[in-house]
Amino acid sequence: MQLHWDIFCRVIDNYGDIGVCWRLARQLTNEHGKKVRLWLDDLNSLKPFCPAIDVLLANQTCLSIEIRHWTENAAVDRVAEVIIEAFACELPPLYLQEMAQVSPKPCWVNLEYLTAEAWAESCHGMASPHPSLPLVKHFFFPGFSAASGGLLRESALLDKRDAETAHYASDDALEVSLFCYETAPVSELLDVLAESSTAVRLHVAPGQPTTAVMAHLGGSGPWEYGKLSIRPFDFLSQDDFDRLLWRCDINFIRGEDSFVRAQWAGKPFIWQIYRQEDAAHLIKLTAFLEHYATGLSPAARDISVDLHKAWNSGGSLRQAWGTFLQARPEISEHSAQWARQLANNPDLANALVKFCVIKV
Repeated sequence: MQLHWDIFCRVIDNYGDIGVCWRLARQLTNEHGKKVRLWLDDLNSLKPFCPAIDVLLANQTCLSIEIRHWTENAAVDRVAEVIIEAFACELPPLYLQEMAQVSPKPCWVNLEYLTAEAWAESCHGMASPHPSLPLVKHFFFPGFSAASGGLLRESALLDKRDAETAHYASDDALEVSLFCYETAPVSELLDVLAESSTAVRLHVAPGQPTTAVMAHLGGSGPWEYGKLSIRPFDFLSQDDFDRLLWRCDINFIRGEDSFVRAQWAGKPFIWQIYRQEDAAHLIKLTAFLEHYATGLSPAARDISVDLHKAWNSGGSLRQAWGTFLQARPEISEHSAQWARQLANNPDLANALVKFCVIKV
């Protein structure tokens, strides 16, 4: 039955890694009845998602998920039937030794970062024998097609979204959310939005986005700047952040977790991808846009690509934003259709459960 699952997560930067792992742990617990133990090297990173935890405790339970503080000398009292090594974080040597001793051998999966690059689908499910231990690791790639591992999506998520948004009141203001890295051209965006012909409400995430706004406008907000009303918000739970994305007309998002959730929102979005050396991130951005833009008219496709490029690597943000607004009706319909199309693929948690049953 593969009842017991261990998820190992190292927090590299920001909240992306733990955000994905926490969503996965919750879904495995709530929808698949798994006993999940989350090994985490930085408990402070989980605190905003699960305020009830005590960051000083090495072992505790929150929302039926066991949480272990992953330290160099953490004791290994048992090995799970399924081990998820999130984002190539490398399992502890002591845990690996224990894995090699149990029979039958556990299912060991390296959950990779999300990419739309073609090579990922060819590597999805690939086996990698350990060089010295009788263990085999399999690579599991999230993705945007049925040939991949899919995307995290809770049961009936889109139905829940549609039922909730049907009751939202609307006015003439354009609702925009902003969640970005420190390298985003936030000052230019604020100036452009302030000169809009209609009112704009900008919902700004805590941390780097709010810091960027404060640097440009001074003070701590909220701010009124031309046609722009800027509303900073405190850290939201994952479910509440989803609701913010559902409510907004356009979402500026970053990384992986919010990137996926913006797609489930079915609204136009602008993705700031995590910057990598040698501009490798731009290759990933281009690969995704080639998938996402299929179905748009040639003009709207170019407009969407231009705004993503301006946001990620410079260019005329003012011009790109202006043309994006003109094409927004078509891009809005396409974004809604894109979410429905993605929902035809298996969700990642369900695909992962089925994958592990087969591989043991």
